[in-house]
Amino acid sequence: MPLFWLAVLGMSVFAMHLRWLPSYGFTFPTVDFVKSVKQSILPLLALSVGAIAGTTRQMRSSMLEVIHQDYIRTARAKGLKESQVVFKHALKNALIPIVTLTGMSFRNVVSGSVSIETIFSIAGTGQLLVTSVLSRDVATTQACILLVAIVVSIANLIVDISYGYIDPRIRIQ
Repeated sequence: MPLFWLAVLGMSVFAMHLRWLPSYGFTFPTVDFVKSVKQSILPLLALSVGAIAGTTRQMRSSMLEVIHQDYIRTARAKGLKESQVVFKHALKNALIPIVTLTGMSFRNVVSGSVSIETIFSIAGTGQLLVTSVLSRDVATTQACILLVAIVVSIANLIVDISYGYIDPRIRIQ
């Protein structure tokens, strides 16, 4: 489901019909913490629901694939507790595709924040990018895109470094 549609649907249900959450704006936590939390719920849900669903589906299939490997049967045959088998052996090996997917999802969250900030009237980098594109401000547009590129590059670097911590066989010599 597209972020835009999920944001509009959440705003319609939780802000307009049920009136549980505010539909726009952002207040800094130092000014009013409770209001800040309420204003953050809908945008965070709209940004994260798709990523959480994809990650959960991938985690399930990775765990099912790893659970049927020979070394898991060997660990069980040695008499290890099921929790040790799952958390120490299976989960560790199933995390590699999850880390990759999380890195790719982070890129989608950064790009999706542009539409989310526009929908919820949040003054952020995404809103600044939209405003600068519409007003044909080339310097500000380039600065925003450079910032997004740097953030995504750092996230990719963190993903690559985390591979070495998850699986020692991947470490660079």
